[in-house]
Amino acid sequence: MEIAVDSMLGRLARWLRMLGLDTKYFNNLSDDEILKIASQEKRIILTRDYQFFRKANAYGVKAIFVEGKTHVERLANLSRLLGINLEIDIERSRCPKCNSNIRPVDKREIKEKVPESTYKTYNEFWICVGCGQVYWKGAHWKRINSILNQARRLAQQMVG
Repeated sequence: MEIAVDSMLGRLARWLRMLGLDTKYFNNLSDDEILKIASQEKRIILTRDYQFFRKANAYGVKAIFVEGKTHVERLANLSRLLGINLEIDIERSRCPKCNSNIRPVDKREIKEKVPESTYKTYNEFWICVGCGQVYWKGAHWKRINSILNQARRLAQQMVG
């Protein structure tokens, strides 16, 4: 599943990328330009702009009006609507910054790219093949999983 996200949902785009979805984020294109790209690439448009949502559907491009005030609510809604698994599978995850694939990397290769304390504390690292960003399961990992756990619980409540 390929996604196109408009400028109102940049943080959501990062979450979807971590969840392994090919998610293009457009923060400087017009609605018509986004529609054209989404149509050509068969992407589902996610937006908080109701007029854009209606326009996309009128043009035959699948679009979802993203409801919810928090990331938890938005992720839960999208999980329910699109069948998104709210679990991070690091093998499928994409770079939250640039949407490229990430791959495991030998710790020695990234020594100069991370703080010394991080290098000493962690053994597993991943690197983005596009922008070179290095990732590891640091303190933020608990927060990420906490938000995903909340979203899973909320999604289950919506169904049940």
